[in-house]
Amino acid sequence: MMQSKQMKFKYFYQQFFSHISIIIVAFLLLSLLFTHYFENLVYENKAEELISYGKAILTDLKEAPSFASDDIISQYSNVLESRKMSFSMFDEDGKLFIVNQKGPAIKNLPKDKWNAVTKGKTIIVQSDYKSFGQEGVTFVVLPYLDNGKFIGGVLLTSPISGSSKMIEQLNKYLLYAIFIAFGVSFLQSWFLSRIHVHRIKRLREATSLVSEGNYQVKVNSSNFDEIGALANDFNHMVNKINESMLEIESLENRRRQFMADVSHEMRTPLTTISGVIEGLKNDMIPEEDKERGINLVSQEAKRLIRLVNENLDFEKIRSNQIQLFKENIQLLEVLEIIQDQLSMLAEEKNNHIIVEAKPEIMVMADYDRLIQILINITKNSIQFTSNGTIWLRGRRETGATIIEVEDTGIGIDAKEIENIWRRFYKADISRTSTPYGEFGLGLSIVKQLVLLHNGEIDVSSEEGQGTKFTIRFKDE
Repeated sequence: MMQSKQMKFKYFYQQFFSHISIIIVAFLLLSLLFTHYFENLVYENKAEELISYGKAILTDLKEAPSFASDDIISQYSNVLESRKMSFSMFDEDGKLFIVNQKGPAIKNLPKDKWNAVTKGKTIIVQSDYKSFGQEGVTFVVLPYLDNGKFIGGVLLTSPISGSSKMIEQLNKYLLYAIFIAFGVSFLQSWFLSRIHVHRIKRLREATSLVSEGNYQVKVNSSNFDEIGALANDFNHMVNKINESMLEIESLENRRRQFMADVSHEMRTPLTTISGVIEGLKNDMIPEEDKERGINLVSQEAKRLIRLVNENLDFEKIRSNQIQLFKENIQLLEVLEIIQDQLSMLAEEKNNHIIVEAKPEIMVMADYDRLIQILINITKNSIQFTSNGTIWLRGRRETGATIIEVEDTGIGIDAKEIENIWRRFYKADISRTSTPYGEFGLGLSIVKQLVLLHNGEIDVSSEEGQGTKFTIRFKDE
């Protein structure tokens, strides 16, 4: 079945329309609020102006003699007419006794507003009342009180046509401003959206390259915003992948080398065992040589067992699968045990093992693993020394116990010293099999065990001048 394709709404348009919509809504709200505020301000100013004229008229009428009232009214009528305003006077019953030609009928004032006027309140009407016979006017009604008694008042009116034109003009300019701002915001939103989308697009392209196996890709990063932080994280991720790939490649190379080394080490004893067994099976070995052949098979089988055991031991140590039981051990006693165990091997090559350590020297270590470390190193010294001397020394330094194993053997080339810790490495190019650490695992195990003790091991050597191993066990 064909899956229906979902329409994609590009991130560019999402950014663009979100910016534009926010700006449009903001401008519309601001325009409406500003227009409303300006209209109220215009009407309030007009009302305050009418009220000030009304108060002035009432004050002058109160203070002027009765014969001068007509002159005062005439003067104000002329002034107000020049400002396109008009006023009317009315009595306590709402009857007009002075009516300007443009004055509205007070009798049409709503009852609630009339009641407010009779109680001494000033009434302001900011909208047009058709019932007043005129449209588009703003008027105020001021009560006239005599010793607190309502005896009439004054009504002033002003057309709102001028104010409306002003508001209309303002709205027109606001509309122009909205269109201009919309155009500017359109370009700015388009530009900003393009920038953000371009940055995200670069991240997407880089991610595609990584998915295709290219781990050298980098993107421009910064701490300016979240996209920059994302780019930083992306680069960090690629670096980690690179490190992991290098580690995987290194592990794969080590695996290949391990398989090659193991195959090489096993080929010789297996070939020997297979040959002897075939010879015995087919009666191709003389009777007097059969016992020697059986002994050879036994030795080669034990050799294979040692290879397997050393590999298992090395893997356990390397993966921290062994547990150390540290204790204070007398170093002299340990060195003498090594001397006793390996004296026969040393004598086969006419070597002498000499122990040099004071009885009070102690070392904090796992007893069994310490014996294993020293046996491996001493066997290595015996292997490469003939008619010489091997020293086992112990001494104290500040905060540590130092153990030295030195021989007068053939030594090691300076270029080869770092390689002796590698698994299956042999310094002798011919790879001649010997009974002592013949698989090249002994020193690898030694280094791992020393590191597990939080110790340090160094080696110094010169060709033909012997070799010295120095082990440092720190005090706990």
